[in-house]
Amino acid sequence: MPPPPAKEATPVGTAANPKRDPAPALPAADERRGFLDSRRGVRSMDEAADWLRVRAIEDVECITPDLAGVPRGKMMPAKKFTGNTSLALPSALFMHTISGEYPEESGEFRYSPNDGDLKLVPDLSTLSAVPWETDPTAQVICDLVDTQGQAVAYTPRNVLKRVLALYEERGWRPIVAPEIEFYLVSKNVDPDYPLVPPIGRSGRQIQGGQAYSIGGVNEFDELIDDIYHYSDAQGLEIDTLIHEDGAAQLEINLRHGHPVELADQVFMFKRTIREAAMGQGIYATFMAKPIQGQPGSAMHIHQSVVEIDSGRNIFSQEDGSPSPEFYRFIGGMQRYVPAALVMMAPYVNSYRRLTYGMSAPTNNAWGYDNRTTAFRIPTSDPSARRVENRLPSSDANPYLALAASLACGYLGIVNAIEPDQPTDRTVNESGEISLPRGLLEAVAAFEAEVAFHDVFSREFVGTYAGIKRGEFETFMQVISPWEREYLLLQV
Repeated sequence: MPPPPAKEATPVGTAANPKRDPAPALPAADERRGFLDSRRGVRSMDEAADWLRVRAIEDVECITPDLAGVPRGKMMPAKKFTGNTSLALPSALFMHTISGEYPEESGEFRYSPNDGDLKLVPDLSTLSAVPWETDPTAQVICDLVDTQGQAVAYTPRNVLKRVLALYEERGWRPIVAPEIEFYLVSKNVDPDYPLVPPIGRSGRQIQGGQAYSIGGVNEFDELIDDIYHYSDAQGLEIDTLIHEDGAAQLEINLRHGHPVELADQVFMFKRTIREAAMGQGIYATFMAKPIQGQPGSAMHIHQSVVEIDSGRNIFSQEDGSPSPEFYRFIGGMQRYVPAALVMMAPYVNSYRRLTYGMSAPTNNAWGYDNRTTAFRIPTSDPSARRVENRLPSSDANPYLALAASLACGYLGIVNAIEPDQPTDRTVNESGEISLPRGLLEAVAAFEAEVAFHDVFSREFVGTYAGIKRGEFETFMQVISPWEREYLLLQV
C-alpha cells in the first residue's frame, strides 16, 4: 500500500511545457558534486555534459513512448547529444498499430499529408544510465513538439500533461502510485504455442496460488537482484515487490508522486524488467491475460489530489471527514471510466482479463476496502485518503492510463457528479458486466464521449480510435486455436 501523499513531488518540466520555469543557474563549484552523483536527472545541458563525462558515457539513447508505450527514438554519441543537435522523428511513427501496420483513415483519424517531422526535446530530469548495456550508455526521455515548438497533442506524455494542466488551473496537483503486475514465462519463439511458467531455482515450474509467497519470490532470486540493481542504477524507487496469485506472476509497487514522474518510472520499469528477465534466459510479459486459466495482470492506480500551495489532500475536510470533492471524484470515475476504458484496456487481449470469476473487476462499482469493485477506497488516515482504480491492465501505456483515470475524476469534480452508494458485497462474480466487452465497443464509447474532446484533445481521440480500429482488423485476420478446435470438424 502506498504511503500517504504527505509531500509534493517535484514537478517535471520540459521544453514542451510552456509553463516551465527557467532553468536554474549552474551551481557553484562546491555544490557541483551533488548533481554529478545523481543517478537520475540533471538541471541543464551543461550539467548533463559533466554528468556524462565523469561516467565516460559513450552513447545516449533519446527515447519517447509511442501510443502503445513502446520506446522509440534515436541513439547518438554523447558528444553529439550535448552539441545542441536537433533530433526528429516522423509523425506517422505515432499512428501505427502494435503490429507496426498503418491503418486506413477512418472517423476523424487522418495522417499528416507530408508525414512531417516531430522534434524530440530531452527532459533532462530523466537522464540516467542504461545499466544492462556493456558499453557505458545513458538514456533520456523526450517530449515531442512540432516545427513551431508546440506540444504535439496526440503523443502520450503530452496527453497526460494536458490533463494535469486542468488540475493546475484550479490550484490542484494529483498524486498517484501505480502497482504493476507481470508474468515471468519460459522463452517462446513460436506464437502458436501457449506460454508456460519458467523453471525456478528449485528446478521445477512454479505453480499458481502463490500470492504473497516469499518462497515464490525466492524462486527467482537472481532475476530480482538484477531488477533491484538495474533500478537502483537508474534512480528508480521500488516500494515493495510481491508474488501474485498467478504462476510466476509478480507485482511491483511504486512510491507515490507526480503523475508524469510515475508514468516515466512505469515506462522505464517495463523496459528494465524485460531486460533483467532476458538476461536470465526467460521473458517478462505485461500482457493483460497471457496464460489461459490464470489471473490477468493489472496496473492498479492509487489517486489523491492535493492543493499545490498547501499540500492539503482535497479529499478530506478539516475534521477528517470525506469532502464533496472526494465523492465527486468517485462519481466522475463511475460516469466516465467505461467510456475511457480503451485507454486503460487497449488491446483485444485486455478484455480477456475483465471477465467474471477471475478476480478482476467487471463493474463500475465502488466500496471501502472492497477489492471486487472497480474503485476501491483503501483504509487510511484522512491525509492519505485516496481512490484506487483497479480496472487498468498492465498492458496499458502508463501515460494514457493515468491521463484517462485522472481526467474522469476531474470531470466528476468540476461537473459535481455524485456517486451511487458504496457496496460491501462481492460484485465481480455474478456474471453481470457493466463495462465494454471488447475493443470495438470500447472504441465506440470513447469516440462518443464529447467531454473527452476537450480534456484529451479532438486530435488525440480521433488518432487513438483510428489506430485501435486498425488493430482490431489485424486481429480478425488471425485464426485462433479455439476456432480450429471447435469449428474444424463440427460445422
